[in-house]
Amino acid sequence: MPAKKSRTEITIQNIVVSTSLEHDIPLIKLAEVLPNTEYNPEQFPGLVMRIKDPKTSALIFSSGKIVLTGAKSLTKVKESLQKIIKNLAKIKVRIRIKPKINVQNMVASGSIHMDLNLNSLAMKLDNTEYEPEQFPGLVYKLSGTKATFLLFSNGKIVCTGTKSETKLREAVKKLVVVLKKVK
Repeated sequence: MPAKKSRTEITIQNIVVSTSLEHDIPLIKLAEVLPNTEYNPEQFPGLVMRIKDPKTSALIFSSGKIVLTGAKSLTKVKESLQKIIKNLAKIKVRIRIKPKINVQNMVASGSIHMDLNLNSLAMKLDNTEYEPEQFPGLVYKLSGTKATFLLFSNGKIVCTGTKSETKLREAVKKLVVVLKKVK
């Protein structure tokens, strides 16, 4: 029987980006005008803005710096930033720059369609953490990449730590090569 070529599926679940609007933002005024915001400066210096579509959340700081989370693509990141800029226009804050997007982290999940013996992998691979009594997944930091994987015995995976879709896909390919070697 010919060797079955393993296929992988991976879907981005969350992209975390930072940016700056290069403009001071009056957070109290923003919180007073917009219903989809939370601002408690005694507890945290940033305002939380929840955007329904695309479903994202932004931490907005008075300096104009923003951390945006929840988007599943860079297109959705850009859409969310445009909505933030539109919301700022409601309080007469005009943003004239195109914000530079800095990806901080991507989280993706999927399957490598392989049955994995996590006990064996924990023994054979470096940079692993596996405590099945506490959590059913094995944590594996893939050397030579910034990627950290959660591996499950059914072949499901979660990947975090990459900053681009290209790096994500390269890390998953490398993971499959490593796993095939130690199987």
